[in-house]
Amino acid sequence: MKILLVHNTYQQPGGEDVVFSQERQLLERVGHQVLTCCRSNAEIADLSVLRRLALVKQMVWATDTRREIARLIRREKPHLVHVHNTFLMVSPSIYAACKEEHVPVVQTLHNYRLLCPAAIFYRDGHVCEECAEHNLWHGVFYGCYRESRAETAGVALMLEVHRLLRTWTKMVDAYVALTEFARQKFIAGGLPPERVFTKPNFVHPDPGERVDSGQYALFVGRLSPEKGLDTLVAAWKLLGSRIPFMVVGGGPLSTGLAAEAAQHRLSNVSLRGRLTRAESCRAIKGARFLVLPSGCYENFPMTVVEAFACGVPVICSRLGAMEEIVADGRTGLHFTVGDAQDLTQKIEWAWTHPEQMAEMGKEARRQYEAKYTAEKNYSLLMDIYQRVIGAGTAVTPKEAVRRIAQL
Repeated sequence: MKILLVHNTYQQPGGEDVVFSQERQLLERVGHQVLTCCRSNAEIADLSVLRRLALVKQMVWATDTRREIARLIRREKPHLVHVHNTFLMVSPSIYAACKEEHVPVVQTLHNYRLLCPAAIFYRDGHVCEECAEHNLWHGVFYGCYRESRAETAGVALMLEVHRLLRTWTKMVDAYVALTEFARQKFIAGGLPPERVFTKPNFVHPDPGERVDSGQYALFVGRLSPEKGLDTLVAAWKLLGSRIPFMVVGGGPLSTGLAAEAAQHRLSNVSLRGRLTRAESCRAIKGARFLVLPSGCYENFPMTVVEAFACGVPVICSRLGAMEEIVADGRTGLHFTVGDAQDLTQKIEWAWTHPEQMAEMGKEARRQYEAKYTAEKNYSLLMDIYQRVIGAGTAVTPKEAVRRIAQL
């Protein structure tokens, strides 16, 4: 099968880029012919002042990318186009090009951008769905995207234009939602239910199960407000120095977290900053459990399934996809979102019940093997592809598994 993958990276690398790269490598290794068309929002830094003023037009309808995609399709004749992200240099204009060339389109819904200008359903410290429940101009009023009403208006305009053009309902043949929770949100937002399929992300290569019970509690992720770090800090203060805690990641709250730890003499809190994937994996294997206190609807937190792959249970907010992925009492524990007292109690219980947490870790590993391996993901992805092109793959399932094992 010949597949054209399309992706727009942000100025700061993130999980979407990892997923795009992993799926590309997976498809190539199995034997499909993979073409790519990629742009980056880092291009903005090189634009003149006048060109920057035209970014709203680019966001709504990128003529240059649309032409490039059309030429590529006519020349290479792919069986389908799989889009990961179009925001902002690619733009949804490429879907019209695909439609004109009669090539089916699959789009992965990595975030909630189609329903929320800020893409995360989060504002002022809590979940906010006003744009989905009412209209996009609520987000403009609050300045949800980059804390700017002008920039939020640009995103809202892009979304509104393509709703009027019926881009999302007429020009995309299949959507990939990462969880059932996300699938239901997008269906409620107007996407045709028969075209929205659930396929999670995966972890590859398999990092292997840890060999001991872990020596600390761990947070891995972007240090930003929606990740529930205020709740985590409040729990630290309640716990004092009783439990060692490691924080991996960078972001706008890095300096503030360091100041909080110093002010309250939390010598047990270790701030490691950003680590490589291999270093993060080692940190996860050394943890007794992972803590994910997010206050937003995480779409698909990769750190959770990375922890599962390592046999590490997860303590998470009872919210959205986290509640769906982590089974309370089986692969981890839930706490009430934003409730530092509840989080503290769950952390203390987990720390003082290592045998029970070790058993949850083993169940987490079983869940990884059942749902989140490259082999399982390939099967789900091929099922979606076959639905939109009405044809089978040239690679047998048994041969695909052999090739994936060599990744």
